[in-house]
Amino acid sequence: MTAPPPPPPPPPTDAAAAPQWLQVVLSVLGVLGGAGGLATIAAVVVKRGKFRAEAADVLTDTALTLVQPMRTRVAELEAEAQTIREQLRASNERSRRLQARITQLRTTLDRWYAMIVTPDASLESIRYTVREDRRQLRTSGEVQTEPTGDR
Repeated sequence: MTAPPPPPPPPPTDAAAAPQWLQVVLSVLGVLGGAGGLATIAAVVVKRGKFRAEAADVLTDTALTLVQPMRTRVAELEAEAQTIREQLRASNERSRRLQARITQLRTTLDRWYAMIVTPDASLESIRYTVREDRRQLRTSGEVQTEPTGDR
């Protein structure tokens, strides 16, 4: 006896013609239990938004916690910088006044030197000129002793 020939392959059905992803989705829905599974998926999607909001709140609180000490430090540094700027302005003003005084004294010394080296200079005329220059400086109020800060 001869074996009957194998049956022909079944014709393609609509299920075989459906895309693979649709078959996977339908299988997952069947495994999850239909409507109960869909409710679970919906709950997870809704809670995911809540989790994101909570995560954003935590990140915001953490950022504020880190930023506040930095703001305090920046305020301290700005105050310190302002103090240093004021000290620098005062030092520059003092330096300008001292520089002017040095220029004035050099001019006086140059005049005295020129007077001393002249051929007809006498001790009496030199003393008189020095005395007059000193008196003039005292009366004009230009002779002021300034603390140097060195001592």
